[in-house]
Amino acid sequence: MTDAALPAIPLAGSDDEMESPARRALRRLFKRKGAVVALAVIVGFVLLALLAPWVAPHDPLATSWTAVRKPPSASHWFGTDELGRDVLARVIYGARASLLAGAISVAIALSIGVPLGLVSGYRGGFVDALISRITDAMLACPFLILAIALAAFLGPSLTDAMIAIGISTTPVFIRLTRGQVMSVKVEDYVEAARAMGNPPWRIALFHILPNILPALLVQMTLSIAAAIIAEAALSFLGLGQQPPAPSWGSMLNAAQRFLINAPWMAVWPGLAIFLVVLSFNLLGDGLRDALDPRAR
Repeated sequence: MTDAALPAIPLAGSDDEMESPARRALRRLFKRKGAVVALAVIVGFVLLALLAPWVAPHDPLATSWTAVRKPPSASHWFGTDELGRDVLARVIYGARASLLAGAISVAIALSIGVPLGLVSGYRGGFVDALISRITDAMLACPFLILAIALAAFLGPSLTDAMIAIGISTTPVFIRLTRGQVMSVKVEDYVEAARAMGNPPWRIALFHILPNILPALLVQMTLSIAAAIIAEAALSFLGLGQQPPAPSWGSMLNAAQRFLINAPWMAVWPGLAIFLVVLSFNLLGDGLRDALDPRAR
């Protein structure tokens, strides 16, 4: 038989099979226009928050009694508030409080919820029952009500608000991590790692945790959106960022008395909250689809 008659044998898999999971997820994510636009909006707000001293056209704390509640103009693009402060500058600086609250709160929830969920789901027994009952008790109270109660107990400040929001978000990550661990720990590769003599902590950290990270990543983006809303609500109630420091929630609180005469005071911080929260939710939906191993 000649060489020309031999059947062709593929030497490597297809490009999709050879592609790393991270690159495959990124490729799927960037195919979703909504998620890409949402990511661009989030990056834009993050850059505004980081570059606020150079981007803001005015000092957000500077008052001017000759420019009280002035409508948008060439000198004040978003208008001024009840003390003559530039609304655009305060919206830009307010992004710092909202994004910081979202990131720090979710970081607190992750640092507490993921270890407890790992222990609960992997160990089972009395430990699982105890952690689950405490989690159920916290979930029985609405998220925002629990955050308000904790913030009122800790005191009115942005730091205490972030702690309150983080503790209130923790049960969600405990429940999610526990469920994912209970689903993964019966897989063949976990049984193989156990048969090879790996200790339980190594199996949990190096074999189970990496395989539940996609679900945690999606929940993280959705929880950041919820945390931003919670921070705005706490600031609106006077339990978050304290005046005169700018915060979108406190700006809405001040604007509620001037909705008819100066609606721009409420429109711009409200629009900023809407855009950021919508973007995080859209990004979370895109990540969920991109990280789904069943998606082709």
